[in-house]
Amino acid sequence: MAELSRILVVAATPRELAPADGWTALCCGVGPVDAAAATAAAIAAHRPAAVVHVGIAGARTLVPLSLVIGTSARFDDLGGPTPWVPHRLTSAPALVAAAQRALPGAATGEIATSARVGGTHDAEVEAMEGYAVLRAAALAGVPAVEVRAISNRIGEADRAQWRFDEAFAAITAATPALVREVAACLP
Repeated sequence: MAELSRILVVAATPRELAPADGWTALCCGVGPVDAAAATAAAIAAHRPAAVVHVGIAGARTLVPLSLVIGTSARFDDLGGPTPWVPHRLTSAPALVAAAQRALPGAATGEIATSARVGGTHDAEVEAMEGYAVLRAAALAGVPAVEVRAISNRIGEADRAQWRFDEAFAAITAATPALVREVAACLP
């Protein structure tokens, strides 16, 4: 249990957070601004050994309810690389490997972040907070990884087709094993 207490699990909404079972859970709010601010504050307050960001996302070709482990996070709202802020962050390799052990059927790849639905450019997976959470962790020197459950196809206009409830259930069901495996890989 002591190792689990070293993990900060971050999600945008309460429905994406599994009940904390020894780890610290943070509902950071929707979008990159709230996610970055809340995550930075929680890291300062709790000093975790690792950050696990979970939630739902859209995808272009992955089927709804698939799980995706982010090997990197890309911030599309900047319109591309800038000399001031990195456009892409790599997830901690040890945490990606731990997530793969916990979720062997999950896809892996880059997850793009945009403050608006449909705001990413040619991304396979699109979410709204991942880059912000990983950036706050990187600035604090804390390893982080993002894991998402796919709820919809990017560009699907009929939101009645989006599978929110099932995606919320998929990510919260995956979280305990994910957190246990991440905790087990900590030095």
